Amino acid sequence: MKASLPFKYITAVKGGKHYVVFDYKDNEGKRKRKWVGTDLPENCKKKELSAKVDEIVANFYKEYISGNVVKHENTVKMRISEDGQSLETAKTEYTFTEFFKVWLESIRPTVAETTFEGYEHTSHRIISYFDRVFPDIKLSELKAMELQRFYNDMYASGLSANTIKHYHANIHKALKYAVKMDLITVNESEKTERPKMEKFEAMFYNEHELGLLFNAFRGDRMEIVVLIAAYYGLRRSEIIGLRWDAIDFEKGTITIREKAYVVKDDDGSRVTKFHNQLKTRASHRTLPLIPFIRDLLKEKKEQNEYLGKIMKHDYCHDYDDYICTDNFGKLITPVYVTDHFASMIRKHRLKKLRFHDLRHSCASLLLASGVPMKAIQEWLGHSTFQVTADFYSHLEFNSKLDSADAIAQALGACNASEEGGDKAQNNNGTSLSGDSKN
Repeated sequence: MKASLPFKYITAVKGGKHYVVFDYKDNEGKRKRKWVGTDLPENCKKKELSAKVDEIVANFYKEYISGNVVKHENTVKMRISEDGQSLETAKTEYTFTEFFKVWLESIRPTVAETTFEGYEHTSHRIISYFDRVFPDIKLSELKAMELQRFYNDMYASGLSANTIKHYHANIHKALKYAVKMDLITVNESEKTERPKMEKFEAMFYNEHELGLLFNAFRGDRMEIVVLIAAYYGLRRSEIIGLRWDAIDFEKGTITIREKAYVVKDDDGSRVTKFHNQLKTRASHRTLPLIPFIRDLLKEKKEQNEYLGKIMKHDYCHDYDDYICTDNFGKLITPVYVTDHFASMIRKHRLKKLRFHDLRHSCASLLLASGVPMKAIQEWLGHSTFQVTADFYSHLEFNSKLDSADAIAQALGACNASEEGGDKAQNNNGTSLSGDSKN
């Protein structure tokens, strides 16, 4: 959607081809829509589609400001689409999966690339299921019963309640958009029941297990990545996004202000990009530079400069500004981090752990050391205290057990001394009430 224009538009797929759908008001203030074909197939390149859309929008704008679009509005509803139906009629006869693709395209300009890929990935399974089980069901015919069957079938297939929650979120948003576009009147997903969410309990390593992990990665190209993850609890994207200018050796600080993310290119290959928009505002944080990490970073910086000089043209200088590079200057990518970490865990027969669980390991050690939950929230960059509490309250309970043991021992000693005194009184002929037997 383009807020600077006197109309709105989205791209949509119909009959395997891309269209530009314009939403505007006529002279009487009535809302109108117009579909314009691009003649480009659904699997066309993004750059090609973007150029064609810009051309169509520019032409539509000229028609709009000249008054031709409004003047000839009566002819819009009579335009014939490829399947022989008027476009005004065709748009209300979407199957559910056809509309889902339209909705996906409508949100593409409004979200980050990685967010859209998440929507796209989740939506793929939804579309595949309905194409197979309810292939011809119209958007207007979809009821809560069909959606409920989808949720039940997904749960029966072994998917977690959390995954089904994500599917439901996509469906709910898509149908909410359909209501907004006046294609349906009721969001049927609001009538469904989903599996009960199980409370998440993070996996983590203790000190001994982390020691084994550090030994396994000693000398490995990912050693510095693993150590930063364990010491600072940084997210994978935050570590790969660390630049040398984020390290202030004089002041002794490290600032997290950029992230790396992976998206698919036009040819389907994965490309690593960088952005200064982190997960939340609280993710932007400056932390003290731990002496051990400081020394490691200085050593890494000197090594990079040395390798760059002796390897000359064989050294990649594209990522000189970034910390996490290999001995050839190439970036250590987020995908490599995940894959290589899992491979090393298997190779060294360590307890199964995801790379992200090093973040949880950091939090658990901080809690065990008596660091307050609020301080841990700030260290990890959680948006709210509640997020931290929800993740790690079960770990905090372990520290409460120590308090319980301490109070039990203290009061237990008191009880023991009182009991000893009572017995002494009884031996002297005094009752528990303090009355004499005589």
